[in-house]
Amino acid sequence: MKRSLPRPSASMVVSSFALLVAMSGTSYAAMQINGGDIEKGTVASKQIKDDGIKGKDVKDGTLRVEDFGDELPAGPAGPAGPAGEDGVGRWALVGANGEILAQSGGFTMVAAYPTLPNTAPDGSPSNALRANGNVYINAGEDLSDNGIVASIVLQNTVDQDGNMNTNGRAPGADANAEFSGEISVSRCNFTGNTGVPIPTNCAPADAQNANSFVVSPRLSDGSVTTDGNRKAFYVVVTG
Repeated sequence: MKRSLPRPSASMVVSSFALLVAMSGTSYAAMQINGGDIEKGTVASKQIKDDGIKGKDVKDGTLRVEDFGDELPAGPAGPAGPAGEDGVGRWALVGANGEILAQSGGFTMVAAYPTLPNTAPDGSPSNALRANGNVYINAGEDLSDNGIVASIVLQNTVDQDGNMNTNGRAPGADANAEFSGEISVSRCNFTGNTGVPIPTNCAPADAQNANSFVVSPRLSDGSVTTDGNRKAFYVVVTG
């Protein structure tokens, strides 16, 4: 006859389980996994629970910018920097024939070494060449509050006076035409002009406005230039 074993009571089951935990406590602690037990590259981001790692879990200085990938969220905008300084202005290069060869923009030629209508009274010498030594340029803006600078271009590749010397070292006064010369520049004066008044009359009617200025190149002795002895020059409008 087969004998059945008695069923253990609930209290005995609980006691036995507690005894088992107490006896295996040391072994359980020894089985804990730390960073040294994980092979490098075996844990991927998909195996980490979202929000499972907090900032406090990462050691300071261990993360680099490249660890965040190519798509970092933009940070807050920083404060505006100081305003930059105003530029020098605009410039133009005018050739010996009065043509604008190059410029930064905005300049147009009004009249270059013009011959104007004769307005002298009958019997008087013609004044048609009264503006023939000048170049009149429209700057494309009101020049009442601007400065204007002009400078003759050095031309040591052209034997301007035919003395077979272009190195600028020929002895004697005015012996180096390629290096010498005078130039003056002024805003055109006209009725209604604002700013500081200037004693400059611009003969061509198209130059009598707030946007125009006149450039007067001269030889080194002050005499007017003519075809064959004129030079290119630069002009700069400041502001």
